Amino acid sequence: MYIYINNRIVEEKEATISPFDHGYMYGLGLFETFRVYDGHPFLLDDHLERLKRGLSTLSIQWDMTREDILTTLKQLMTKNKIRDAYVRLNVSAGPGELGLYTGVYNHPTTIMYIKPLPEPSGFPVKEAQILALRRNTPEGEERLKSHHYLNNVLAKREVGDTPYKEGIFLTNDGYVAEGVVSNVFFVNNKKVYTPALDTGILNGITRQFVLSLLKHLDTSVVEGFYTQSELLESDEVFVTNSIQEIVSITSIGEKQFQVGEGTLTRHLQQLYRQKTSSLWSRFAL
Repeated sequence: MYIYINNRIVEEKEATISPFDHGYMYGLGLFETFRVYDGHPFLLDDHLERLKRGLSTLSIQWDMTREDILTTLKQLMTKNKIRDAYVRLNVSAGPGELGLYTGVYNHPTTIMYIKPLPEPSGFPVKEAQILALRRNTPEGEERLKSHHYLNNVLAKREVGDTPYKEGIFLTNDGYVAEGVVSNVFFVNNKKVYTPALDTGILNGITRQFVLSLLKHLDTSVVEGFYTQSELLESDEVFVTNSIQEIVSITSIGEKQFQVGEGTLTRHLQQLYRQKTSSLWSRFAL
């Protein structure tokens, strides 16, 4: 595959970064993953807005524009001969001296990875389990989509190498937080619940889009602090991320949940798929 790195498109085996890149040395970097549907980068504007806001927090000066990203993406898709894709846009601080730096990073390293995905067919389902490992707290005021991924990696090892199961984190206080790579929602008596951002979770782009969908449906949504028992007492559970979309959870341990036709989750999945080929931002919904 061909990838983009600092104004060049190269074969992945030829891509290199400096060993002094502070994204590698100290984890100073952020990324966004998004999905391309038949050439359209779904919710790209929302991803870029979050990325730029986070980079400002890390004092990483990044000057690529939306048009730059679209041009690069088109070149990569043409070079790799794909139309449906997984894309990861990665921006790290760039090379620096040994030691912690408190100034502004002016020469970040930008990488765009891409790989083909099949056209979506059917609607995804998974089992889930409550993780023994607890969710770590954000390093700053809010959780950024950063290179600090050890907590997620250890959780994934706890779940095992299966694509059909998601692990669900609890906070140190025992409240439902988020999945290993997803945000969590549950439905009880036609009302939707999801952990509040104050639990320390990532404010996922798909999470935000689903909240917008629910608002348009006039469906009651409550963001708060929920126990494992409250989650297990629900009628439906689903998780969200930008690559897997909206995923129905069939079970957590012995507890079975409603899935398929007639559920709110299925309705949301159908509405989501209707928007993937055209929408740039949740605000245009």
